Amino acid sequence: MIGRRFWEIGGFIAGAVLIVFGAVAIYMGVDGRNTVRDSLKEEMVFFSEAADEDAATDKYASQWYGEQVKSGEQARAFANIMREHQLERTEGLTYAQMGRFIAAEDPENPAGTSDEDAALKDEEGNPVANPARNSWVTAVAITTALNTSYMAEQLSIFGMVVGVALLLTGIGLVILAFAVFGRAPATETRKATASTQPVTG
Repeated sequence: MIGRRFWEIGGFIAGAVLIVFGAVAIYMGVDGRNTVRDSLKEEMVFFSEAADEDAATDKYASQWYGEQVKSGEQARAFANIMREHQLERTEGLTYAQMGRFIAAEDPENPAGTSDEDAALKDEEGNPVANPARNSWVTAVAITTALNTSYMAEQLSIFGMVVGVALLLTGIGLVILAFAVFGRAPATETRKATASTQPVTG
């Protein structure tokens, strides 16, 4: 009986711990999701209007024309739109594919050059920085932040799912402990019943 009682108490404690962990995980997941969405709202980012006929928005966020970015999914879509716009500005070239300076021979070419001798010079004779390349710094910073918002929201949802799983597992463990160890075996019950019955003869 002592062994059964030990397992019963252990099952109840383990179940209670899982229930607490599950509740905490759900709370943290909900709080994380709300934090991401509140932060996005504060940035006041809006998708372009349908009248703009923006091909990138048509591709990634046609259902959100004119709406404010408020969720991780919308943030990722906006990041994709920004990347396409940036590629259009730089004629399909990424940051690593462009030179640091404007090329003197072809100032309009966003590819530029990293050769200081071939670079366009300012009035003081210094190479002029390539603005197309520098614009990628801003674009990457913003798109990374937007994609991080998406990742954070997905992690918070995963935390809520894990919390629900822990909660259900804990409840199931408590029920199992009660069903298996929380009652006396049938044989012991019958013996106890028989011993209390009066003997007639």
